[in-house]
Amino acid sequence: MAMPERLSDAAIAEALRDLPQWRRSDDGLSIERRYDFDDFVQAFGFMAQMALVSETMNHHPEWSNVYRHVTVRMSTHDAGGLTALDVQWARRADAVSGR
Repeated sequence: MAMPERLSDAAIAEALRDLPQWRRSDDGLSIERRYDFDDFVQAFGFMAQMALVSETMNHHPEWSNVYRHVTVRMSTHDAGGLTALDVQWARRADAVSGR
């Protein structure tokens, strides 16, 4: 299996225009977002749904959950930065969250 190719700075900027709640990390190697839900059950339900998506994509987030908040960081570690997989995952997460 070929390693995913890192995105250029221009490609990352373009992708983030369609993902307004996401931001590039200070080191430039990942994108991050915080999701706010009405309660813990909704937050955990989102994580459960995205766990299944992650398995299907074979691409997994760094994330944490505190009560009704889920913080996500996406990066393709094998590529040493951001790839199209991270952008695809972020789009799926936004669609699943409805936010």
